[in-house]
Amino acid sequence: MLKSLRKAVCKANLELQTLNLVIFTWGNVSGIDREKGLVVIKPSGVEYKKLTPENMVIVDMEGNVVEGDYKPSSDLKTHLRLYKEFPDIAGVVHTHSTYATAFAQAGQSILPFGTTHADYFHGPIPCTKVLTSRAIEGDYELETGIIITDTFEAAKICPNEVPGVLVNNHGPFTWGTSPMDAVHNAAVLEECAKMAWLTRSLSPEQPQIKKVLQDKHYFRKHGPGATYGNAPAPEGK
Repeated sequence: MLKSLRKAVCKANLELQTLNLVIFTWGNVSGIDREKGLVVIKPSGVEYKKLTPENMVIVDMEGNVVEGDYKPSSDLKTHLRLYKEFPDIAGVVHTHSTYATAFAQAGQSILPFGTTHADYFHGPIPCTKVLTSRAIEGDYELETGIIITDTFEAAKICPNEVPGVLVNNHGPFTWGTSPMDAVHNAAVLEECAKMAWLTRSLSPEQPQIKKVLQDKHYFRKHGPGATYGNAPAPEGK
C-alpha cells in the first residue's frame, strides 16, 4: 500500500542525516495521500541506518495504524494536526537542528535580516507561546500541533508563505508540497537561524530587512509573477 509514498518518506528521512539536521534517532518526516486520507511516517525510535520503505508506518487521519509493524513516530499527532489545518501541505518535518532549536529554547522568532531568509519565508519564522502545564500533562503531541496552528491563525500568517515554526522550548517543524520539499525547508530554516544568530552577534540592534526588499525577493521566487528559474524547454528544443 502507498508504495511510492513510502519510498518518498523513507528517502526524505534519510536526507535529514545527509544534511546534518539530525543525530541518533532525532527527528521525523511524514507524507500524506490526501485522496486516500492516509499518512506515512517514520517509525518511532528506529535508527536511520535501519530505515526502509517497508518499515514506514501508514496511519489514518485519526492516528490508527493501517499498515506497519512498528509504532509510528511519537510526534504523529502533531503532524496530523498540521495536515488537518493546513490543507495545501503534503509533507511535514520535525528536527532538533542546532541553531533553530536554540532560537526555540530562547523563545525567539527568527527575524528576516536579509534576502536569503526572504527568498523562502515571507516574514519572521514565528516561535509559539510556552505550552501550559495542563497541555503538557494532557494530550501533549496534539497540543503541540494546536499551539502551532493557533500561532499562525492568531498572527494571520499564511502557512504556504511561512512553511515553518519554532515550538517554544522544543524545536522546529517545517512543511512543504512533498516530504522532500519539507526537508528542503527544514534545511533552509536551519541556515536562516544560523545567519540570524551570527547577524545579531555582530550587530545586536540590526533592523529587519526592508519590507520592499523582502517582498521583491519572496515574490520573484513564489506566486504567479515569479521570475526565478527556468521552465523546462519544450520537447525537441
